[in-house]
Amino acid sequence: MKKSIRQVLSTLNYLADRKPEMAFTGGAEGAFAEVSPIRDGAIYLGYYSGNSEWERHSAGDELVLVMEGTTTVVLRSEAQEELVQLAAQELVVVPAGVWHCFRNSKNLKVLTVTPQPTEHSLAPDASQETPSK
Repeated sequence: MKKSIRQVLSTLNYLADRKPEMAFTGGAEGAFAEVSPIRDGAIYLGYYSGNSEWERHSAGDELVLVMEGTTTVVLRSEAQEELVQLAAQELVVVPAGVWHCFRNSKNLKVLTVTPQPTEHSLAPDASQETPSK
C-alpha cells in the first residue's frame, strides 16, 4: 500500500526536549508514528530534539535513516561504545541485539525500519542485565 512520508510527518508534533524517561512515563507519543507494518516489525517516523532511552532488537537489524537534522547513535556492546554521528540523508544499520540510543538529537526527523520485539532500558551500562520494558 502506498504511503506518503510527507503526509505522515505532517501529523507529528515536534518534541523539543525528549528525555530517556519518556519511554516509561509517556509524553513523547505525538512525536512518533507508525508508517506501515513490515515483516516482523514496522516503519516508524519521529520528530524531536533531545535524547532517547537505550533499546535493542533481538529479532533483527534496525535501519536508522536521518531525513533532517542531526543525531549521534551510540552503539554499545561488551561495555564498549561506538558513536555514529548522522546528518540529513545518512543512515546506519544497528545489528540485532546491540544496545543503542540517540544522543544530542537536534531537529531530528528520522525514519526507522524496526524489528520487534524491542527492549528498552534507562541503565547507563545497558550491556548488563537490567529491568526493561
